[in-house]
Amino acid sequence: MQITPTPLKGLFQIEPDVFGDARGKFVEIFRESRYDAAGIDKPFVQDNFSWSVRGTLRGLHYQLARPQGKLVMVVKGTVFDVAVDIRQGSPTFGQWYGVELSDSNMRQLYIPPGFAHGFCVLSEDAGFLYKCTDVYSPPDERGILWNDPALAIAWPVKTPLLSAKDQAYKCLADMRTELPRYESR
Repeated sequence: MQITPTPLKGLFQIEPDVFGDARGKFVEIFRESRYDAAGIDKPFVQDNFSWSVRGTLRGLHYQLARPQGKLVMVVKGTVFDVAVDIRQGSPTFGQWYGVELSDSNMRQLYIPPGFAHGFCVLSEDAGFLYKCTDVYSPPDERGILWNDPALAIAWPVKTPLLSAKDQAYKCLADMRTELPRYESR
């Protein structure tokens, strides 16, 4: 397994070892000691799974008082996955990182607390797995508008399928009072 830091502090791209033969493939998707060694040391307390059709865009989501770190991967299909640093005071505030996650590359992304997260489905459908460091807390749920011009995310879809909630989110500049703070540790 190769765990690589991205240009955004705390955000890691993970390339698990994939073992394949005529029967299919096997991949270890989580071993606590390997993630601890890379600095991903928060316990995961909730697992989520979503199934979405082509063109769906979910995000950009975050929780304020109970922020979630997320270890994400695709178990079927292909998505373009995005993490945005929304930590006030961070040297990379407002910057985003995007990567293709698929059932063929088995790549993972660790998104630390304090980042907004979203993805769009590029394949006919996609099964998406999340391991979270805190439980879902409806009162803490927040979001940033997926196509905020200031973020300029290079989404590979122009007219995505969106929930009413995702369509109604505000731009990052309008959320200044509802953003996490950066801790430089």
